[in-house]
Order: sequence, then structure tokens, then C-alpha cells
Amino acid sequence: MLWRSLLLVCVSLCAANAQAQARLTQFNTESADVPPPWRVIHLDKKVAATRYSVTRTDGVLGIAAEADHSMALLARPVEVDLHRTPILCWRWRIDAPLVKADMTTKAGDDYAARVYVSFALPPDEIGWVLRSKLALARSIWGDAVPDAAINYVWDNRHPVGTRKPNAYTDRTRMIVAESGAGNAGKWMAARHDVGQDVIAEFNSPLARLIQLSVASDTDNTGESARAGFAEFHFVARDAACSFEVN
Repeated sequence: MLWRSLLLVCVSLCAANAQAQARLTQFNTESADVPPPWRVIHLDKKVAATRYSVTRTDGVLGIAAEADHSMALLARPVEVDLHRTPILCWRWRIDAPLVKADMTTKAGDDYAARVYVSFALPPDEIGWVLRSKLALARSIWGDAVPDAAINYVWDNRHPVGTRKPNAYTDRTRMIVAESGAGNAGKWMAARHDVGQDVIAEFNSPLARLIQLSVASDTDNTGESARAGFAEFHFVARDAACSFEVN
């Protein structure tokens, strides 16, 4: 019957879309440029942009970030139901942590690697004061400025689990997911409850995840860094992350 055929098509398309969203860094081959829907967001044209490519490092095909006194995000849109699949899983690595970084100061607001999740908040959660602040920020930095954001960072000095507002804006919260040199030079698995974190940091159970970004960020300290990111996917709280075995 026609309706059954249409239903099967819909189910197939929905399943394909879900699979595409589940594996946000699934690449087929190495490339000098990261393919769409990923795109570089270069907020400050006065600062050199971090370079991104698709590279195989220690057997893992993923995003390579190379920073040299530079900063730019590599971002892609994401639509995920955080009530059903709130857990973000990924693998990452750094060659070495930064030396001079200090997340408590603007001069030290740099990270060898960070994973940046951006949110749109319900209109009734944005009062006129916040609306004015966001409008001002977007007039300077453009529409890439989100209503709220969380950064999971590989820090150089603060212990894992440290949470602080960003040194520049309280609309971005920093969560230390890895720290120091102990795990540098190897791929590390990460698992974080984005749904729970956005409630804890912004008291917003209805926040909508709209973008995932990665970065290696060294414009403030003037250092160099190299990082890798791979196998981003979302799972339910009672589900395990699913990483390829290398």
C-alpha cells in the first residue's frame, strides 16, 4: 500500500539522519580541508586562524588542529534530543599541554584542545538585560555568538572536574575534562552529560543544542599546539560509548 511505502521511506530517511548525527566525525579519507557540514569560524580577523585537516594520527582518522599564536573554531550544526541522548562521547589527543595558559585570566584563556557545545535558549529565559548583552556581542563577533555555551577543555593546570565561567563572558562555562601532560601523546576517551551540564550551568532544561565545535586555541599565550578529535557521538545515559578499536 502507498501509505506503507511512504512510511518505510520515512523510517529509512530518519534512520539515515540519526546515523549521520550519531557519528559527527565519520570521514572516509585524509583531506587538507575538513568537509561540510564542518566549517571554520574565524571570529577575530586580527588573529591568525588555527588550521584544521582530516588526518590519521596513531591509527585514528579524525580532525587535526594546529595552532600557532592562533584561534578559530571548526564547527558544525547539530540537532540532538538531549532528553533522549544527552551523553556526548568523543576521543581526543594533544601533543602537549600549554605552558602559560591560565583559565582564570583573559591573558591565559587558551587551551591545547577544547570541545565547544552551543545552545539556543527558550525566549522566556532571555530577559532584556541578557538580550542586550547578546546583541552587543553579536554586533562585534557576528551571529556565531550563541545564547549559551559549554567548553570541555584539556587544561594545563586545573584538576579534572573544575568548572569556571569563561574569563571573557559568563555565557560560556568551562569544564576541565582532561588536564596536564600525563595523557598527552595518546588518544583519550571522553564522556560527558551535556543535558545535565546545561542545567547545572545555566538552569535551562529546555536549552536546544545547535552546534558542536572543536578548537586548539593559543592566541593569548602565543604558544603552539597540536590536537586531534574523533568519533563524536551522542548516546542515552544508560548506553555505553561506542569507539572503534585501533
